[in-house]
Amino acid sequence: MEHYAALRANVGLLGTQLGDLIRQHLGEDVYQRIEQIRQLSKEARAGDSDREHQLKQLLQSLSDDELLPVARAFAHFLNLANLAEQQHSTSQEVLAEDPQAAPLQAMLKHLQAAKLHPEAIASAVDKLAIELVLTAHPTEVSRRTVIHKLTEIADCLSALEQQRADCDQLRLRDRMQELIAQLWFTNEIREQRPTPVDEAKSGFAMIESSLWQAVPAFLRELDTWMRDAAGQALPLHATPVRFASWMGGDRDGNPFVTAKVTRQVLLLSRWKAADLFIQDLDVLSKELSMNQANDELQQLSDGAFEPYRAVLKQLQQQLSNTRDWLTEAVSRDRLQRPADLIWQREQLLEPLLLCDRSLRECGMAQIADGRLQDTIRRVYCFGVTLLKLDIRQDAARHSAVFSELTRHLGLGDYSAWSEDDRQAFLLRELPNRRPLFPRQWQPSEEVQEVLDTCEMVARHGEEALGTYVISMAGKPSDVLAVQLLLKEAGIGFGMRVAPLFETLSDLQQAPRCIEQLLAIDWYRGYIQGQQEVMIGYSDSAKDAGVLAASWAQYSAQEALVQVCGDAGVQLTLFHGRGGTIGRGGAPAHAAILSQPPGSLDGGFRVTEQGEMIRFKFGLPKLAERSLSLYASAVLEGMLLPPPVPKSSWRRVMTELAESSCQAYRAIVREHPDFVRYFRAATPEQELGQLPLGSRPAKRNPKGGVESLRAIPWIFAWSQNRLMLPAWLGAGNALQQVLDRGEQAVLAEMQQAWPFFATRLSMLEMVFLKADAEISAYYDQRLVPAELHALGKQLRQQLAHDQQLLLSLTRHRELMENESWIRESIMLRNTYVDPLHLLQVELLHRQRHQTDTLSPQIQRALMVTIAGIAAGMRNSG
Repeated sequence: MEHYAALRANVGLLGTQLGDLIRQHLGEDVYQRIEQIRQLSKEARAGDSDREHQLKQLLQSLSDDELLPVARAFAHFLNLANLAEQQHSTSQEVLAEDPQAAPLQAMLKHLQAAKLHPEAIASAVDKLAIELVLTAHPTEVSRRTVIHKLTEIADCLSALEQQRADCDQLRLRDRMQELIAQLWFTNEIREQRPTPVDEAKSGFAMIESSLWQAVPAFLRELDTWMRDAAGQALPLHATPVRFASWMGGDRDGNPFVTAKVTRQVLLLSRWKAADLFIQDLDVLSKELSMNQANDELQQLSDGAFEPYRAVLKQLQQQLSNTRDWLTEAVSRDRLQRPADLIWQREQLLEPLLLCDRSLRECGMAQIADGRLQDTIRRVYCFGVTLLKLDIRQDAARHSAVFSELTRHLGLGDYSAWSEDDRQAFLLRELPNRRPLFPRQWQPSEEVQEVLDTCEMVARHGEEALGTYVISMAGKPSDVLAVQLLLKEAGIGFGMRVAPLFETLSDLQQAPRCIEQLLAIDWYRGYIQGQQEVMIGYSDSAKDAGVLAASWAQYSAQEALVQVCGDAGVQLTLFHGRGGTIGRGGAPAHAAILSQPPGSLDGGFRVTEQGEMIRFKFGLPKLAERSLSLYASAVLEGMLLPPPVPKSSWRRVMTELAESSCQAYRAIVREHPDFVRYFRAATPEQELGQLPLGSRPAKRNPKGGVESLRAIPWIFAWSQNRLMLPAWLGAGNALQQVLDRGEQAVLAEMQQAWPFFATRLSMLEMVFLKADAEISAYYDQRLVPAELHALGKQLRQQLAHDQQLLLSLTRHRELMENESWIRESIMLRNTYVDPLHLLQVELLHRQRHQTDTLSPQIQRALMVTIAGIAAGMRNSG
């Protein structure tokens, strides 16, 4: 297609500019060596085995001093290629040629074909409630300063598309060359791990640089769409998409997230909101210079000559005072808050809505529909807290509080009680008005931290906080315990408390747990007809394999919808997805439409994790398109829900889940050589050296693979291109079903059931990214000979599964119907391949060198890890 040619041209331009910089600053010899590697990689990828051998020999011959610039060159190119693709996906060429590039318009055609009544469409938009939860899982390998420079380059590419004059083109190319030089001379690897506060600031920066512009632009697009689809405007107060965060609130396994840190993040979030709205009001004050106003505005402005400016200046001053107070409060534990600060959304909203009414009443609706409308919509979306902060803590930490307390009170050990006894104790205390915790009680440091967190939550109020998520939840008492802790802390609002069902067994028990909760009168009164449940994708996939986990997730959601529907309770499902297939990742549209019928009716909450935040929302136009994609998919899922699975589909899917889980666990849990092989064949142990996120890689530092978090588990396998967690077990299960003569049922499931079709599509993408030859090279250089048989067995299984999937989908090649994805992956391979081979060489030197490693080798290894992550586009 034509737009592929334009993308290749942009990638070529950026590559040429990077090459010019390398030649200028590192010399002709280094440049020619890098070019030689690139050319050999290109020819090797085309199937020339002699060139592949030469490439490996060349990379093995590089000196320690040569390794780093070569690694940096290819890693930088991959970041630039990603950037070109991000920018190009919203370019005019793509929008003109690809109807899916405008998701809302594509979805409108589906609704019109289904002859849906406009009232039904308007009702669905009114109920639309999407909440994107930004998380700081340690997969974003790029520093904020690097991201800023990449964004500036993207702006130049966009401008180049618009500018035709030679002088303007030359100026923009010069600016791009300057920015690429800035990138080259900036250390792309952090010196230290980011703190939780640093991670939160990255989230604020994403809102400031991209989402602040994207949200009102998206709402204008949705407003236009509503007029076409339903014959009415989008209400000014509509908030179909909102944002929350785990950055600074997720303390599950992260000892660095304390009550003090969470308080600091909450205050900084308010500070950033005040700062952004001050800038908005500054613009509005310049524009709203009119002197005609209704009586209400005239009165509020004390009859000022320019009443809109007077009211806005007064509001701006209040925000400035608020920002000043927050600046001081961040560095002090307790500070009395003055009464005149902007602390509630309504304080900011009321004067702006008054300006809006006045303009409309005085015949100036066109002005009201301009920047004032954008600011009002930002207030509805972001409020005065910018993001609602979720709190996440492990269920065992809450149980530990009551264990210490009951022992202190002489009641025994809460942790040893039965579930019935725990519930009886909690339900006896929940309505009790007397304090539960004795004044003279001195809890342990860990218990005190939980109590301090609950007290901090109670102080900061409903506008600032989202959901209290309980990880590793499995029983009703896990939920009741948190509600009792919050009640004892003096909370004055009904905070949502969501159990997170993560493992395979937890997912299977989830409907029963919620059913038991909803049978409790006190609990039904507390939740006021609203129940939130979080579904974990990462740990369930690590526990049982991706196919078994996905069916358990689907089945749990389906049963939860039924349980809550029977109880007359509205269910909101919160999806804890990662960016990768092995952690529940999928293109958003396909993932949403593969949910069970009815699961979107109570809203859609989903985590946006790590580097995927930047890939989806890093540029304003890209963010606007991503928001449109989410809205269109959720609306389509509500208005045109997928079919209820047939009994034959359920039977086959249950068989697939059971047999795939057995095949997965037979390798990961039961094979005697697996742990040794995993640690030798991947850079799992070296990943700990990369200062990615604030959270430790393991829940238990002394544990083995079972204690490894899902993120580094996936990250490690993506580095050697075996991609094991995203496919292992699936092919074995499909083969068994085919051997029993069930091909017709599988074909029907693929054609008519979005859930199953999406699973196969995700396997295709994984198989396209996997590379058996690269994996074999890791084994050849890094794995002890006695473990080679396991690697060979896994690669044979991979090859078998790839062919099996092609026969099922009737495709000649993987992803043949997704040319954009194929093009994207193929474009990168020439530049990712040398990084893999370099990484193998660096790992070999690091693991076999007895002397102290040179800083160049250590840094080069980190660069290859970051570069491969960029090339794969979904590290963890």
